[in-house]
Amino acid sequence: MEPCSCDTFVALPPATVENRIIFGKNSDRLCDEVQEVVYFPATVHDNLRERLKCTYIEIDQVPETYAVVLSRPAWLWGAEMGANEHGVCIGNEAVWGKEEICDEEALLGMDLVRLGLERADTAEKALDIIVDLLEKYGQGGNCSEGGIVFSYHNSFLIADRNEAWILETAGKYWAAEKVQEGVRNISNQLSITTKIDREHPDMRNYAKQKGWWDGKKEFDFTATYSYIDTAKMMISSGRFCEGYKLLNKHKGNITFEIMMEILRDKPSGINMEGEFLTTASMVSILPQDSSLPCIHFFTGTPDPERSVFKPFIFVPNISQLLDTTSPTFELEDPVKKKPHFKIKPDRRHPLYQEHQQALEAIDNKEEKAKTMLDNMRKLEKKLFKEMESILQNKHLDVDKCVNLFPQCAKDEIRIYKSNISS
Repeated sequence: MEPCSCDTFVALPPATVENRIIFGKNSDRLCDEVQEVVYFPATVHDNLRERLKCTYIEIDQVPETYAVVLSRPAWLWGAEMGANEHGVCIGNEAVWGKEEICDEEALLGMDLVRLGLERADTAEKALDIIVDLLEKYGQGGNCSEGGIVFSYHNSFLIADRNEAWILETAGKYWAAEKVQEGVRNISNQLSITTKIDREHPDMRNYAKQKGWWDGKKEFDFTATYSYIDTAKMMISSGRFCEGYKLLNKHKGNITFEIMMEILRDKPSGINMEGEFLTTASMVSILPQDSSLPCIHFFTGTPDPERSVFKPFIFVPNISQLLDTTSPTFELEDPVKKKPHFKIKPDRRHPLYQEHQQALEAIDNKEEKAKTMLDNMRKLEKKLFKEMESILQNKHLDVDKCVNLFPQCAKDEIRIYKSNISS
């Protein structure tokens, strides 16, 4: 079975236009896993003695958490990707190397994504929070719902309005690289080499003890902690290299629409098909001008090529995202019972169900498929125009934004329903 795979990208001026940072991620997971798009408001936690239940373990809560929008596998607490009200975006990747994977249940990388978003108002603060939690609680546990046991270490791409950070881990050890301009991507491999801006204090000593580094030659994190030949890393045929090429091809002209094109690219393998496929996608616009809103687009459905990127903007009193929220099984959820995953409930949310039915209805019907896709692209173009207008005119209709994402999901469902009935 092909290993789980994702691709996360960031582009910063001067690689982008209009002084914007553009973030994007494809979440590639098992083909039958449902990903939901959910919103959690900012919250003050008065009772700090009450522990926070993450996917598998409980940890200390903090006095205050920020509002977040998350795209997450519907069975777990954390998230594959998301954003918070301060314009921080995080996506994570599965990575493997020389350090053994811990089988014990700890924090999932996806839990760390959500914790970073809930607790940090800048990208670097999110990095601090993730590495502190990694040190305190460790990472580990099954990252898949169902029969297969699937565990990994994690890398993270963290961005805000000003900069981005790459954080790559091996057990509790880590290295981080600051990105202030140009383009950067991460895939399912370590990629930080000799440009290390922050690191675990014992990372080099541990590598020496294990015999991975002689303490003399220049320290290369990827070469030391994985089996990758970093000299050939940028010319291999893998998705990391393909993603880098796509970013570089558009360098200087990268917009949110270009980022979506990259996520939709099938020849490169970025838009995955097969047993592991792209189950959800996200693109964010983070303007460097803080008077402008950050805009976050989510699909909430598999295959970005046959999905609609729908916008979300943080404003007070957001309407709940009911059409992209999966059913809950609070009393009977198999994730919360031990042994875990004895049964697998139906976690499809309304948008996912309609999307699935519509795709089945157009199977082998070329004309019908074209009509549906045309209508989806028309809806997207209209939404893109509206979002661009908000950024250009510096005018935000807050009342409309309260219901922006839910209304877009309803419009998308309408397209699918009319296609099924026609």
